[in-house]
Amino acid sequence: MSSEPHRIFICTSCRYKGGDCRPGFELICKLQQALRRAAPVTGDDFEVSGTACMAGCSRPCTIAFKASAKATYLFGDIDPETDIDDLVAFAQLYREQEDGWCVSGQRPGKLRGSTLARIPAAMIVTGADETVLS
Repeated sequence: MSSEPHRIFICTSCRYKGGDCRPGFELICKLQQALRRAAPVTGDDFEVSGTACMAGCSRPCTIAFKASAKATYLFGDIDPETDIDDLVAFAQLYREQEDGWCVSGQRPGKLRGSTLARIPAAMIVTGADETVLS
């Protein structure tokens, strides 16, 4: 597992469909609290922060999981009232995967069907015999 923190980004611009409510800030607070409670299982190396927009406007609220040398995940249709347990369970799974890679059947609950993107870890070729993941 990486010694660098795992990062979770939550869109603060997303609005519920047909409304003005922006659930991102509520989701940040609830997820931070849930991860603190789950720290004995999930570890305490998660940083949760808001970001202005992740271009998932048609599937609000969007959230991304990112870590060095791991695949990045973008999920949509996340509800701060009903999806916290699935997000914490995914955080644990994501932390345990060396490369962050998991198939949809491994993702908990709603996250199986709300994945917008899985982006492989970046590979940087630095020489003929050396490849670095970032």
